[in-house]
Amino acid sequence: MKRIYKSNEKVISGVCGGIGNYFGIDPVIIRILFIIFLITNWFIYPFIAYFVMASILPQETDIIDI
Repeated sequence: MKRIYKSNEKVISGVCGGIGNYFGIDPVIIRILFIIFLITNWFIYPFIAYFVMASILPQETDIIDI
């Protein structure tokens, strides 16, 4: 089963890297999309989404596949 996690290749907390790895695209694209979303929409909502994901997603090394 494919799982989403925070990547070890991180800039801030690894959320964008984990999302990029999950969807099989370059994490830089996810970071650029996040910045565009941050600029074009209300400022607080992207930060809330990022904080929630950083809080609940497991770190890449913490995942144990059984």
